[in-house]
Amino acid sequence: MIARREEFVGADDNLLVADRYGDTGRPVVMLHGGGQTRHSWDAAGTRIAALGHVVYCVDQRGHGESEWVPEGNYAFSDFARDLSSISDTIFAETSERPVLVGASLGGLAAMLAEGIQTPGCLSALVLVDVTPRMDAGGVAKIIGFMGDRLEEGFASVEEAAEAIASYLPNRKRPSDLSGLSKNLRHHEDGRYRWHWDPKFIGTKQHTEGVKAVMVEADLVSAAQNLTLPVLLVKGRNSELVSEAHVAEFKEFVPHSDFADIQGAGHMVAGDRNDVFAGAVEDFLLKLDEKALA
Repeated sequence: MIARREEFVGADDNLLVADRYGDTGRPVVMLHGGGQTRHSWDAAGTRIAALGHVVYCVDQRGHGESEWVPEGNYAFSDFARDLSSISDTIFAETSERPVLVGASLGGLAAMLAEGIQTPGCLSALVLVDVTPRMDAGGVAKIIGFMGDRLEEGFASVEEAAEAIASYLPNRKRPSDLSGLSKNLRHHEDGRYRWHWDPKFIGTKQHTEGVKAVMVEADLVSAAQNLTLPVLLVKGRNSELVSEAHVAEFKEFVPHSDFADIQGAGHMVAGDRNDVFAGAVEDFLLKLDEKALA
């Protein structure tokens, strides 16, 4: 299935670029994690659209081809505001609120949007390896990797692949690096750098402990306010989400469904895309059955 380019306007009049798969059916928005792009969903988006859904894989603000925000507004709440804007645009065109599939950053934005900022902006929610509270060491490791060689960049795509292989030693290194190249920009000095705004890492919520605690409290409140259908997908080998975090989430959202993806870490879709997509498909089919009942 060939994707076609779609554009949305974010909460700060910022351009958001998306790939759209399919023409008719229930709208599904897929939001990637921090430091990723919409292309992390290429395979999953195609599969989900084949079920009869319209899938929008969006580059979040400051990522991929979406606009960088000069003011550096990259708090989780800013990403949530963009999601509300996307939902309003889709609702104006289809009279339906989208299902949201959010990995890491995308999931945090979705919890805040639906649970606090604009309740009712989503029809259902899939959280991919993200809960209101996560392992601080795992979060620090990810931020450390993202910040390493932020300015220096890489001499080649192959060098970037080596850096990822060192960070994720248990993941098989792909022989085709075309997917990785979509996450890099080739600058005039010949260096390759990540395809996201460096200001994203400098956001205060990532660097100030007090602010992080406040954000966590907001996320807990947001989760407790969720009344829509929810699926939590966890990578069994996740560095961020533990069994204790899952148990706590089930207390916050007792009506939620849960899928544990064996052989996957935090990057669930990248590690076990077929199994991940199958879990999302089952959830969507369940929603369709309820709608027809």
